[in-house]
Amino acid sequence: MSNSQISSTNAIVSRAQLRGFRATPQKSRRVVDLVRGQRADLALNMMRFANQPELGKAIYDLISSAVANAKQSNPGLRDASQLWVVEALVDEGFTMKRFRARAQGRGYPINKRSSQITITLSDDRKFRTNLNLKAGKKKLVTKTKADDDLSQKKSDSTEKVTAKPAAAKKATTKKASATKSAAKKTSAKKATGTETLKSKEGEAK
Repeated sequence: MSNSQISSTNAIVSRAQLRGFRATPQKSRRVVDLVRGQRADLALNMMRFANQPELGKAIYDLISSAVANAKQSNPGLRDASQLWVVEALVDEGFTMKRFRARAQGRGYPINKRSSQITITLSDDRKFRTNLNLKAGKKKLVTKTKADDDLSQKKSDSTEKVTAKPAAAKKATTKKASATKSAAKKTSAKKATGTETLKSKEGEAK
């Protein structure tokens, strides 16, 4: 566990980081999400009675370490009730790769993951250390506009492609109807010819 301070002229900021904790990031985020945005003393009480004891104890120690770090750099700070959990991040740490022996000489992989948890406390509830967040949002908006243009072009091209088979189907139906009418005419001519032959044979008799 490592502690560090972030100097700021407007707000008290303290950070504590836990590295190599033996829990998957997905499981760690379930507990850390409960703490984000809460007051520090309330977050400590929540982690004291968390449903996952190991994760709760680790995050409790991490928050208390960040509070002690803030008190050391700012002696005028009374207790944890003056601080807020402004940032709570969970990143993926190292992964130990193992395998389980299976039948016919095979081995099934086992990934033992770890997580890296970072807690940032401040007396300003709206304080953020990531200053490039707004620029990233603007980039995402421009990407979505370009994607919309591409999707419109694709839809137009698909409409053109579907229009061509429809025209071909109409032409084939016209040809089929013409061939059917011609076949009907020939069959009618044959029928009339046989009838005339029969009438002639009857008269001859």
